[in-house]
Amino acid sequence: MIKHISIKNFAIIENAEIDFDDGLTIITGETGAGKSIVIEAVSLALGSRADTAFVRSGEEKAIVQMVADYDDEEYIITREVSAAGRNTCRINDEIVTLNALHGLCTKIADIHGQYDHQSLLDPDNHIRLVDLYHKEQIDPAKAAVRMLYEEYTALQKELSDLRSRIAENQRQRDFMAFELQEIREVAPFEGEDDQLEETISLLENSEKIYENLAGAYQISSESEFSLLAALKQVSDMLAETEEYSAPLKELSERVSGIYYEFEDTCSVIREQRDRTVFSPEELDQAIARYELIDRLKKKHGRDIAGLLQYAEELDAGLQNIEHADERIEKLQGEIRKMQIALTGACNKLSDTRKAAASELQDLIAEQLAQLNFQNAEFAIDFRSTAGPDAKAPVFTPEGTDVVEFLITTNVGEPLKPLSKIASGGEMSRIMLAFKKIIGDYDAIPTMIFDEIDSGISGIAASVVGRKLREIAQSHQIICITHLPQIAAYGDHHFRISKRSDDRMTYTSVDPLSEDEKVREIARLLGGDNVTETTLASARELIEACHRG
Repeated sequence: MIKHISIKNFAIIENAEIDFDDGLTIITGETGAGKSIVIEAVSLALGSRADTAFVRSGEEKAIVQMVADYDDEEYIITREVSAAGRNTCRINDEIVTLNALHGLCTKIADIHGQYDHQSLLDPDNHIRLVDLYHKEQIDPAKAAVRMLYEEYTALQKELSDLRSRIAENQRQRDFMAFELQEIREVAPFEGEDDQLEETISLLENSEKIYENLAGAYQISSESEFSLLAALKQVSDMLAETEEYSAPLKELSERVSGIYYEFEDTCSVIREQRDRTVFSPEELDQAIARYELIDRLKKKHGRDIAGLLQYAEELDAGLQNIEHADERIEKLQGEIRKMQIALTGACNKLSDTRKAAASELQDLIAEQLAQLNFQNAEFAIDFRSTAGPDAKAPVFTPEGTDVVEFLITTNVGEPLKPLSKIASGGEMSRIMLAFKKIIGDYDAIPTMIFDEIDSGISGIAASVVGRKLREIAQSHQIICITHLPQIAAYGDHHFRISKRSDDRMTYTSVDPLSEDEKVREIARLLGGDNVTETTLASARELIEACHRG
């Protein structure tokens, strides 16, 4: 429930602090005093969209702070809206997103205004109201339908895409086959271009390479005064000294190792020399192969790895074309199976809905009777999404039901859609009947009513007030009204008033004592000219309401 709200620099409200209690809280005031502005402020705190127009003229920002209890925890919710357009949401001093704030606040309070009348008149919303009733049974059935529907639509899309691709692929088939054959005939392997570059470089420089290898081997090993012979002589001399000390032995062994390692190196130089031969044919072949691969790379704008990947894609595409009819037939079979499963899930959901709707229909009729619809009949009509002429239903994520509320308020008149029957005053009472029932099972602790008295007066207003008081036995109710027949039922009463000076307009929200409440009810009964007669009438009305 909402315990407190603080409003600063919001529209024409400079500073207001309101403490709320359990039961039915009534807010009244003259037209234009700012009653709806209080609801706007509460709505902002509960997660509605911010607007710079909320900021009081001449101020930098508007601040609305609300203290509320939910699920045995206290939350301090703060909204700040700056004139520059910045909007900040906080829960317990932690900045949160608007979605996070809205997610919490939809569990705390529900605001009913004129828009709710319109939503109740829209048949598209009727199925949602039915689904709220017995949601424990309906939600799992809806989830099953939604899961199958997603699989069904995915298969339908795959079939549609496949059919669209077939015509295009048939036109491209010869081209795809040609490009695949071209890559396969060249048959490059990854890294082959780098290997060819190295081979070509070696072949083009083979004469120079041979000369250098031959000269190096001559100096190292073949000449009379070769490096290897000199190193052997050095090794032999040191070997004759190694017996005289450990360091000399170590040095001798070290040079001996160098000698044998260099001897191996000379062998490698000789082998490389003997292997180096100039082959014009081999060079021409390597160049031709390299140019062939290079042309293929440039044609497709891909390296060899990309060419190989493209070949795989072409092959897969051709395979799809070759086996498209088989895939279409398989998809059609899967779709038929899914239609059967989805039809079964939709029928189960529809049966669950209809059972809930039957109970809800009786409860609404009972509430309407209590709200002075003595001759009213109410029914929840079910139709299929297929329509009267279609052979099969049209699947939707919500099933195959079309739900509409029907009502007649006069004896002898047939049931007709709610939107074609109810007047504005009747809609207020019908909405209240729904709020009473929905409020009992959606566990939202606070209900806020703005304009609930639109289009009603007299006996109907007393009936609405009595119903609000009944709902307030299990919910916190905050109601803005201009009717004394409703205001008299309040457990707590606030008056909103407006004053102006030469510079600004100010709105204040004041709790009323019992005597002040009587005077306010008298004002609602007789206008600003409050007399002893209107005061007596106000006391009598309050006593009668609280006796009932």
